[in-house]
Amino acid sequence: MNDTLLQVEKVRKVFATGSETLEVLKDVTFSVPPGKVVVITGQSGCGKSTLLHLIGGLEAVTGGMIRVGDRVVSEMGEGELTLYRRKTLGFIFQLHLLLREFTALENVAIPALICGMQKKEAWERGASLLAQVGLSGRFHHFPQELSGGERQRVAIARALINDPLLILADEPTGNLDEGNARMVQEQLFTLAKEYRKTLVLVTHDRELAKGGDERFILHEGVLRPL
Repeated sequence: MNDTLLQVEKVRKVFATGSETLEVLKDVTFSVPPGKVVVITGQSGCGKSTLLHLIGGLEAVTGGMIRVGDRVVSEMGEGELTLYRRKTLGFIFQLHLLLREFTALENVAIPALICGMQKKEAWERGASLLAQVGLSGRFHHFPQELSGGERQRVAIARALINDPLLILADEPTGNLDEGNARMVQEQLFTLAKEYRKTLVLVTHDRELAKGGDERFILHEGVLRPL
């Protein structure tokens, strides 16, 4: 069994603006075993979200290599990347990105339906996940009828619906008050452990970072262990 699910090796990312270039990631290297929680902290604008986008295949690396399982992200074509994001990854963003015209349960189930899961199974799995994040009484509520913390818990359930190998969480508590932030944090870490999911989470919240099995700080493009 491979003891590394995610391998990031000497990854660089350079953005060009006119005649100037900005190197936001400088030879970033780390690896994550299956089932572990890794938290990366750093100030806003330090490149944390960019790193997640590279792992998620949403942007291309300038240099270096990212491997998830036995697949190198930069070697995937557009079709492969689409399937990779649908089936291998679960995303949780600072903004919940729920669809306003669909209920909480529908928002969770839709990614499973897109991947070919039968409607009955998708509904049952979605309901089970929502119950696990404390929303059993909110299945048929629309996003605008939910609190900020509840919306983010729906987003956690949605990220788990397709049983992904890797969950990428980008400032998942960034828009929440302290009480809701701690609740969402606890549920996210608990579910990651319960389902034995590999989780890479980026945040500027040092308190949130304490829940990680491994912790890093990203500063001026350089990643260092905490």
